[in-house]
Amino acid sequence: MDMNRTIKRTISLTDLALTAAALSACGGSSSNQAGSGGGSPTDTVSLASVSGVGKVLVNAHGFALYSPVQEKSGTIRCTGGCTSIWVPLTTKGAPSAPAGVQLGTVMRPDGKTQVTFKGKPLYTFAEDTSPGEVNGNGVSDSFGGTDFTWHVAGQAGTSTTTGSGTGSYGY
Repeated sequence: MDMNRTIKRTISLTDLALTAAALSACGGSSSNQAGSGGGSPTDTVSLASVSGVGKVLVNAHGFALYSPVQEKSGTIRCTGGCTSIWVPLTTKGAPSAPAGVQLGTVMRPDGKTQVTFKGKPLYTFAEDTSPGEVNGNGVSDSFGGTDFTWHVAGQAGTSTTTGSGTGSYGY
C-alpha cells in the first residue's frame, strides 16, 4: 500500500447518525467488539504488539487506542460528531494497566471521566473492526471546524509512524 497517498472520505450526516446509533446499540461503551489485549482481563488498558507499529496501548477488548496531536494537558477538543468516529475511552473508577503504563483521567465536557496516557485523552477508532488494526494511525480529519491528527498510543507516547490508516477523512 502506498503510504504517501491521501485518502479522502466524505460521510453524510445520515452516515454519522447511523454510526452513532450503532455505537449506542452496543451499549454506548468506549470499547469496540470483543478481542484480546496483552494484560489482565480487568485492566482498562493493556499493551499489544501490532505488526508494523510495535507495542501499542489497547482497550480491554484488544482495540488500539489513539490520541490526537491537538489534545494535550487534559484538553478535550473531540466532542459532538467527533465522538461517533473517535470513541472516548471512559471509566467509572480508577483506570488500571500493566506495570509501567501510567494512566490518568480527565473530565469530559459531557461529565464522563476519560482515561488519559501521559496527559493525552485516549480514543478507539470506529473503523478498526478487529484487534490488531490501526486504521486510524496518522489520520487527519476535521469536526466542526476543528482539525485533528491522530496517532496510536504506545509506551513511548503516541506514534508518528504511520500505519495502514494513513490518510485524511472529511466528516
